[in-house]
Amino acid sequence: MEDDDEIKIFRQEMRGVRRIKTKPRVETVKTEIPEPSLLHRRQMAVMVKQSDPNHLTEEIIDLVHPLDILEFRSDGVSHGVYRKLKRGQYPIDARLDLHRKSMAEARAEVYGFIADCLRYDVRSAMILHGKGERGEPKAFLKSCVNTWLRQLPEVLAFHSAQKHHGGVGALYILLRKSDRKKEENRERLMKGRTE
Repeated sequence: MEDDDEIKIFRQEMRGVRRIKTKPRVETVKTEIPEPSLLHRRQMAVMVKQSDPNHLTEEIIDLVHPLDILEFRSDGVSHGVYRKLKRGQYPIDARLDLHRKSMAEARAEVYGFIADCLRYDVRSAMILHGKGERGEPKAFLKSCVNTWLRQLPEVLAFHSAQKHHGGVGALYILLRKSDRKKEENRERLMKGRTE
């Protein structure tokens, strides 16, 4: 009964109401010529994709403080190995100094440096990025390096250096073995088992 009453009341209230006539879809006007900034971004994206294998980000950088200790350890790196890296107990086979470099220069150099380290079987290296206490924003290059190294699968771990190596203005880096070194190790281990 109550439902019937409600329906009657609803119909009384809706008497005289007509459906609004609308077009079934919204028509938008598309401009033929995109904005110059959009054109530029599209051209740059195409150029970067065609010419630059460097995938390190140029945009979103998490800023760190100039005196922050940077640390990163990927899965599979034992605590003992990481502790040894943190203490600076691995020989430093290669160094990269980024002082007074622009972001674009540093990005290219970090990418090339890691590639060269792999090519020459360097397992432990150092990057001197500086603290960045004078620049604006503060510790910008340090923040960039912190972000970039995490984007490189070849980097197994890194940690801010000991004071005698530059302290929080430098990083020790542990790199994965090159494919050639992995194969050499496999062959050496297999020889030991067959003899």
